[in-house]
Amino acid sequence: MSEHKPSMKSKELSVDLRDRIVSRHKSGEGYRKISAALKVPMSTVASIIRKWKKFKTTRTLPRAGRPSKLSDRGRRTIVREVTKNPMVTLSELQRSSVDRGEPSRRTTISAAIHQSGLCGRVARRKPLLSKRHMAALLEFAKRHLKDSQTMRKKILWSDETKIELFGVNARCHVWRKPGTTHHQANTIPTVKHGGGSIMLWGCFSATGTGRLVRIKGKMTAAMYRDILDENLLQSALDLRLGRRFIFQQDNDPKHTAKISKEWLQDNSVNVLEWPSQSPDLKSNEHLWRDLKMAVH
Repeated sequence: MSEHKPSMKSKELSVDLRDRIVSRHKSGEGYRKISAALKVPMSTVASIIRKWKKFKTTRTLPRAGRPSKLSDRGRRTIVREVTKNPMVTLSELQRSSVDRGEPSRRTTISAAIHQSGLCGRVARRKPLLSKRHMAALLEFAKRHLKDSQTMRKKILWSDETKIELFGVNARCHVWRKPGTTHHQANTIPTVKHGGGSIMLWGCFSATGTGRLVRIKGKMTAAMYRDILDENLLQSALDLRLGRRFIFQQDNDPKHTAKISKEWLQDNSVNVLEWPSQSPDLKSNEHLWRDLKMAVH
């Protein structure tokens, strides 16, 4: 049972009381006995004695640096705002502090946020998922949870991507804690590709990369069928996957068009079923990222 539970921050103890605590400690009294006799919380007794042992004084030491002008209440308000809206900017937080009558510098606000365990990071872009998408992704993951390594090594992964040669996509910073990169509040929803300087199709497996093809103009189902015809089977052969490989593609309308399905069936290609809006499941994303970083 706790002896003292003050509901608010207590006043600083007088020098005389601190000296009496140290004096009783020197005479051999224990922390609990000193606490009961002087009606001071045991944690405070321990702190004062610790300080006396380290600095040989019970006097208040000068603070390191200028005291913060931000109150404890102001700190809590800032952390609450950032937690509620991770994409809030320092300028917006600064305006809020002015409205509260507690104007603070951006560096002060940033320090308060960092002290709470939050860090400023670039928001990741993720597909906008509905509950139906989430349920399908979970079902897919459960169904393939126990797939053997042999089966996974037979998969030939494929994808298209765009590369902007003359600039990068706009970035947005968020305040987040370590390990929360992909939490919904810390990401930017995206939909399937818009335009780009260069469009590419590529494939790879556990044994290496297959062919990389530049797509000229807007890709149609017929163009996609031609890409498969000219590159898919040869890539599988180059990667030594054999004829019984498993082909992965997403659910882009060009991939699921009748002309594409017929080519896959005519060539006896085993296609891995794939849930919608699921780039996080694809290892292609890591290869595309490395390629884009090399280009930029």
